[in-house]
Amino acid sequence: MCQVLSVSRSGYYRWRNRPKSQRAIENRRLDAHIRAIFNCHKKRCGSPKITDELNDMGLAVSKNRVARRMKAMGLRSIYRRKYRTTTDSKHSHPVADNLLQRNFTTDGPDKVWVSDGWSLSSSLSAEMVLTALSRAVRKRRPGSGLIIHSDRGVQYACSDFRMVLDRGSSLLLTLVDAFRQLFNPLSKF
Repeated sequence: MCQVLSVSRSGYYRWRNRPKSQRAIENRRLDAHIRAIFNCHKKRCGSPKITDELNDMGLAVSKNRVARRMKAMGLRSIYRRKYRTTTDSKHSHPVADNLLQRNFTTDGPDKVWVSDGWSLSSSLSAEMVLTALSRAVRKRRPGSGLIIHSDRGVQYACSDFRMVLDRGSSLLLTLVDAFRQLFNPLSKF
């Protein structure tokens, strides 16, 4: 093995029997503290918070060193994304009746659509909803009497969306509150 690595046998044994460096000893001790704090916080804290706690304990370490040690140990904090409201239901537009009344059974496909999924946008615009509706109608070609079930968002209650529905006349709109929309098992348009 020494020939393959191009090292002398004496050099290999000198390296193998060398005592651990001071830095390696400190890293092992630091790793134990980092792991204990990390687990104490249910794996939900990162290097800044762990650094603060270590400094409070009297261990002078930097955030970068803690981050490097955490990376070497494979520790990554778990974080939960903040809830963000995506429906503006406090508007002055008229709201359609809830035709389904939580009765989600149908006698076939394309009888009831739920309104999300065919188009993405960073804003709650009627244009985005109309694009999604036109794509869905082109792709699925629903028959008359289709019910479009949506939340009470302004983009579904606005005059532009209602005008398109009136022109189609075979499409009915039903609006429910946003909370129920989250738990709606229907397929989405």
